[in-house]
Amino acid sequence: MRSKLVTVRKVLTRVVAALAATVVVSLLLPVAPASAHGQLATSTPLKGTVVREPLTQLALYFTEKPASNAHFAISGPNGSRVDNGWSYGEPKRLDKPVTEYFMVNGVFEPRLYHTGFPAMVTVAHWPAKGRYTASYLSVASDGEAVRGEVTFDYQGPGTPAPAGWSAPTAGPDPALLAQAEGEGSTNPGATGSPIGPTGAPASEPAGAAEEQRDTGFPAWLIPALIVVTVAVLVLVAARRRPATRGSSTAERRPAGAAGRGGAGTRKSVNPTRKTGNRTGGPARRGRR
Repeated sequence: MRSKLVTVRKVLTRVVAALAATVVVSLLLPVAPASAHGQLATSTPLKGTVVREPLTQLALYFTEKPASNAHFAISGPNGSRVDNGWSYGEPKRLDKPVTEYFMVNGVFEPRLYHTGFPAMVTVAHWPAKGRYTASYLSVASDGEAVRGEVTFDYQGPGTPAPAGWSAPTAGPDPALLAQAEGEGSTNPGATGSPIGPTGAPASEPAGAAEEQRDTGFPAWLIPALIVVTVAVLVLVAARRRPATRGSSTAERRPAGAAGRGGAGTRKSVNPTRKTGNRTGGPARRGRR
């Protein structure tokens, strides 16, 4: 009996663990597609590659046109900046399309972006060999921050700085920082429609705006609650089954004890009969 109970508990433990894993997955999956739009699609040079020629510009391609007050910076091996401003470049077709997600009727639906919109960052000079980092900060059309960096290794010849040039020290525009931190939109262009593959404003999918404003009950939470409810029921059943079996066993034992008690009573009758026979014996002898 104990081995059966142990087996049942092991099975129930595995079931509960599987249900818990399902809950975790159901909670995490809807979060993944909710990243901001307008993300970096590719770059020239690519991240982690080796550059052997002194480029005059770095190209960072995004899935939509960067904000007009976007911030770009390039730092050399010693940490000093070597960038000298940036400008919009000519859009190009991406070798590999980028997938971004939009909320439509409570469901995330993918959208493929085949065109990259570049920000051309000018490199003033290449002071030394080593690792260089190109960082960027912008705000996408959905109001979310677009930030990151591209690192690469430069192994080309060193070049001198232009005459009269000094390393920039200015940081991002305060208005850009306010937008990136979610303190409100100060750039009308950052709240418009996303840029389509042809460069013209694309129509916003139905429900995409509600993704930011909706504070009601999430649709994805319903299956998660169902799974949690099933897990609780399984736990309750696991606790009740051993108790029921124990009580049925306990009820059987008193019945057996009562039966043994009755047998003892029957044994006590026999001596009485024997005693009666012995008392009757001498009387009969006396008559003879």
